[in-house]
Amino acid sequence: MSSVVRIIILYYSRNGATQQLADAIANGVSKTGAEPLLRTVACEGDAACQRDLVIDADDLADCAGLIMGSPTRFGHMYSGLQKFWEQTSRDWLKGALVDKPAAVFTSSSSMHGGQESTLLAMGVPLLHHGMVLMGIPYTAPELQQTDAGGSPYGASHVEHAAGANLNHYESKLAEQLGERVARAALKLQA
Repeated sequence: MSSVVRIIILYYSRNGATQQLADAIANGVSKTGAEPLLRTVACEGDAACQRDLVIDADDLADCAGLIMGSPTRFGHMYSGLQKFWEQTSRDWLKGALVDKPAAVFTSSSSMHGGQESTLLAMGVPLLHHGMVLMGIPYTAPELQQTDAGGSPYGASHVEHAAGANLNHYESKLAEQLGERVARAALKLQA
């Protein structure tokens, strides 16, 4: 592994809200001196594919941590992300992600749109890969103050409550999640 600590931010974003969370998370990763790698899965016409690279098999082996995001899909992640994980048996057998820090994030159009079940479901393939799943601790003041997105399970955005763009609390919580995962990765690399 190279001396540069790279954190993959793997996400899918149809209308841009999940991409805004990914950008806030990348800002948090950058604050630590680690390098955020924004990646998406192959999909035509979504906001992510128009800007960021599609994840490559080598990205997993070279990362020091991974943060995954998806809009809610009936309480689950986007099917393209699930399909990606179903094709990672080689990395799973090699233990490419074992003991690396991980986290998840999501967005929905409504307050009760399945965010927490989506966050929990996204953690399952990360746990199968042996990753150390991290959330947002209640010591983050924004978690107590938000009236839109944000959860101890991961960063989130609620469009109906906050509008099309992230509100202050959602943005800060996403940034803190990126910092937290990157700090853990840096400690593990030391």
